[in-house]
Amino acid sequence: MRIITATAVALAFVGAAASAATAHKPATDGVWRTDGYGTVLSIRNGTLQEYQTTAVSCIASDTAQRTGPGAYTTPEGTVLTVRTRGDRDRASVRLDGDVGERNLRRMTELPEACTRPAPKGPLASFDVFWQSFEENYPFFAAKGIDWHAVRDRHRPTVHEGTTPGELFAVFSKMVQPLRDAHVAVEDVDADGNGIPDRLFAQIRPGTVLPDGKLDAKVKKFVVERDLKDARNLQDFAAGRITYADLPSGQGYLRISGFGGYAGDGASYAAELAELDRALNTVLRQDRTRHLKGLVIDLRINGGGSDAMGLHIAGRLTDTPYLAYSKRARNDPADPTRHTRPQPLYVTPAQGPRYTGPVAVLTGGSTVSAGETFTQALMDRPGRTVRIGQPTQGVFSDVMVRKLPNGMSVWLPNEELLTRSGRTFDGAGIPPHLTEPVFTTEEFDQNKDSAFDRAVSVL
Repeated sequence: MRIITATAVALAFVGAAASAATAHKPATDGVWRTDGYGTVLSIRNGTLQEYQTTAVSCIASDTAQRTGPGAYTTPEGTVLTVRTRGDRDRASVRLDGDVGERNLRRMTELPEACTRPAPKGPLASFDVFWQSFEENYPFFAAKGIDWHAVRDRHRPTVHEGTTPGELFAVFSKMVQPLRDAHVAVEDVDADGNGIPDRLFAQIRPGTVLPDGKLDAKVKKFVVERDLKDARNLQDFAAGRITYADLPSGQGYLRISGFGGYAGDGASYAAELAELDRALNTVLRQDRTRHLKGLVIDLRINGGGSDAMGLHIAGRLTDTPYLAYSKRARNDPADPTRHTRPQPLYVTPAQGPRYTGPVAVLTGGSTVSAGETFTQALMDRPGRTVRIGQPTQGVFSDVMVRKLPNGMSVWLPNEELLTRSGRTFDGAGIPPHLTEPVFTTEEFDQNKDSAFDRAVSVL
């Protein structure tokens, strides 16, 4: 993730790429609306065009070009696969590296709002901003937020003379009470240097952002304190994965993110190949045959790809099982209505696997895909214990929505359900055994209570 990651940001296509048109019109050509997600796709002449829709807007977003049967590729190399179902009026779209797929329903034509220029001005941007949350954000009731009252309080402060800076401040005030690490307001990159002019984002109170500085500090502490007598200490995947054999006969696997393994701009296939190289070494048979337990350290984990989390979970079981089910808001006027929950499974990997006892270390800096991976291990066959502090509490993919004035807003619209239908948004996944995680006192006293508890429990 950037500051907030979402695991794969659904349908966030950027730019356009050239591709030769096929000789025959594909069955997927036409106009499609997703179930949930406020998105319309127009596919014709080898180009997939995304439109972001609300009840008050339709904004043309990004494009991808056809590179094979049903396949559309962004300039960055991300592949979307669109397939029709039994009748030609239903289809699905899957984003390379995402988990699950989105259902599509054929439309006869683009919504009328998509055929005319989008309204401009601060009031138009305010209305699209508010409506995007109104139609998609799942957690107003759980957080005790009256979103209609928020509109009534702030809309009168916006007028045609409101400056971009003033409007950014209004939007930031509106979402600040959500305390949601998957919510952000981003102003445009006027300088063209890739850094937004303004960015408002926050995390759950009492937790710490898992940025590179904290990651480096913690990694140094763990290596010097916890792994000082370990053997076979080795980094993999651009340093985002670390493994060591502990003197107690257990293994230690630290994962600081689910991506960034193969360098900037690498394809999902390249990322996955780098991950498999690491796992093939870490979980080789001569090692796993003798391991007394495996400590998986996710305490500083900024998220990334949910699919990579499921891929790693597949190295920790010989038996398929349900990881979680995903659903999204599916009625702009009724926050209690959702898409049909889509079950997502952990499937045993073809490569080397470890199926013995596991201790998972978590904390408030375990975010997004770090949390979905933690959830995917909850029903793992065999002994799995969570130690530390609750995770951050953000599980959904992030919707990136464009506003008429060029700003963007990020928000979640999904829930990940356990087998019993429970979710952990907001509060995070609790540990079985509570221990402090990288507090000032722990650093000052050279203590790592969660690590020591894991070694003892295993």
